[in-house]
Amino acid sequence: MRALVFGLICLMPASEIALAQTKATPKAAAPTTETRYFTSLDGLMDGNADVILKETRQGKTVTAATLDVCYPAEKGSDRKDRFVADLAVSGQTLTGSTQSLGDKLPVTIKLTRKPTGDTFEFKGQVGIGKTVTEVSSTDNADLSEKEYQDNQATDDSIAVAPRDFTEVSPEAIAVRVKLGTVVEFLKALKGQNVAVSLASLTVGCDALRAGEQVINISVDPDRAAALIARAKATPGVVAAGWTSGIIDMGRAIRFPAAEWRDADKLNRDKLSTAISDVLSKTLSAKLASSVWSDDTGKLTLSFKRPSQVMPALGLTETIEVTALAGPDKPGATDHMMLWVSSPSIATADETEGPKLGLTDATSSDEEAEPKDDNGSLDALARDLRGQRWDPDKSAWK
Repeated sequence: MRALVFGLICLMPASEIALAQTKATPKAAAPTTETRYFTSLDGLMDGNADVILKETRQGKTVTAATLDVCYPAEKGSDRKDRFVADLAVSGQTLTGSTQSLGDKLPVTIKLTRKPTGDTFEFKGQVGIGKTVTEVSSTDNADLSEKEYQDNQATDDSIAVAPRDFTEVSPEAIAVRVKLGTVVEFLKALKGQNVAVSLASLTVGCDALRAGEQVINISVDPDRAAALIARAKATPGVVAAGWTSGIIDMGRAIRFPAAEWRDADKLNRDKLSTAISDVLSKTLSAKLASSVWSDDTGKLTLSFKRPSQVMPALGLTETIEVTALAGPDKPGATDHMMLWVSSPSIATADETEGPKLGLTDATSSDEEAEPKDDNGSLDALARDLRGQRWDPDKSAWK
């Protein structure tokens, strides 16, 4: 029987035997295509460049690459420029040319990449206008698509419809605007009672890449909702809402609003008198001035009292406290929220005749402990029949 089977196999055509052998041998899998990222290259703009090198690979072979570089437009300047160049790949050499997006300067790139174990080395030159930078960057680790996306900053700083003002501040507005319309948006704010953050006017690398810039504005809390509504209706505005501001919940008081409002407006005189009366007692000082900001709605109170440092000299302490009052949440509400800063104290010789010059090194120390307010917040809460914030329960006491 075995001889018969062997004979039949021998009679099979050679082509059928070869086909059977081919089907039995699995084909090698084609190299998979993946995207990898490098997020730094040493040497560019004295280390001040924000770099993203994106590579498309099949296995270990690079098939395409894009270099995205954001950098200071001028040395020491906050203004940024950027270029994005698709690079030609020839073995381990990456070359390309383009033009910077802001200043329209010619850009040339020639880099050589070299795998070094688990990392990569890049050497070459990048020219921007008349400036040529030598690149020599070692130990560069690459990231997968998922790793790269996980590392990207997510902008969740704009609360379009916050439940209340315990996590965002009632006077702090953020508006995300398309870059091409930012200037017109800002010009429209001229003459209005608002304060635009100077820092938010700087266009950073994230904004250049997103094509959108976030403008931060401080405004009287009573006018914040109307400003947001107008901003949303402005061409080029992508989003507008509240954001973090000066409110520190540890120094906030929530209290019934009816007694302190005339119709829908805050009775500034009545509230400032109530606050200054309480603080005059707790700080053992006399009110010197009381000023409301029409732009931000902040109240600045100044008090004076004799200094206890060498009383015979007759020195004077000037105590400054800022406060902000507004609704405790957007929309209709029967409660208000008051924030009061820690006191700032300066000592000076205000006696008649020649003055004693004084310097206070601790006043410029950013790490200095907040000044004791002598129980001012608790006294204000009692006077306003209000509530303090409980940080352990994240709720009003």
